Amino acid sequence: MSELAVRVSQVAKTYYRDQTPVPVLEHIDLTVPTGEFLALMGPSGSGKSTLLNLIAGIDRPTAGTIEVAGQSLAGLSERALAAFRSRHIGFIFQLYNLIPVLSASENVELPLLLTHLSRAERAQHVRAALDIVGLADRSDHLPRQLSGGQEQRVAIARAIVTDPTLLLADEPTGDLDKKNEEEVLVLLQRLNREFKKTIVMVTHDPKAAACAGRTVQLEKGALAVAPVAAG
Repeated sequence: MSELAVRVSQVAKTYYRDQTPVPVLEHIDLTVPTGEFLALMGPSGSGKSTLLNLIAGIDRPTAGTIEVAGQSLAGLSERALAAFRSRHIGFIFQLYNLIPVLSASENVELPLLLTHLSRAERAQHVRAALDIVGLADRSDHLPRQLSGGQEQRVAIARAIVTDPTLLLADEPTGDLDKKNEEEVLVLLQRLNREFKKTIVMVTHDPKAAACAGRTVQLEKGALAVAPVAAG
């Protein structure tokens, strides 16, 4: 495995509104060492989520290069990129993105359906992931039978069930109350420290960012290093 989980080099992203270019990111350089917990902060519209989507391979940059786990994403076809994401990327969303008609265990199992694991092996991975997030006893519950904090922990279990190289979290506590926010942040810290997961988390909350080992600030599409947070 590369010593750098992520290398972003001179990345720019421009969208178009009708024929008018709208630059979102300009000349971004960022490296994330393997095992780091990095927080990306910035006001709304600063490009935080755009950068996260580019690192995930969900979107492609207008210019520049991105490497994840030593692999350049630029040369990958859409099919190869999807396969790469399934092996290396776990994504945690603000609004959980759970399937309402599936149980917690079925939601967690979804990424494993793209692998060659047997049903028994998938079940073993799902149990392990739910155990890590403290929800082994809620495996048969539907999302509507869970609290918001429990739903987010199911979503985190889904993100880690494939043992990905990189966890990407887009405002993972943005829809939670204070108690559940603290529980999710403690869980992310545990995944980083105990399970050595590399995490890049987008947040606007300084308290959430303080749980990371390093914080960088995005302002109008440009990157500035913020003071190092206490982990």
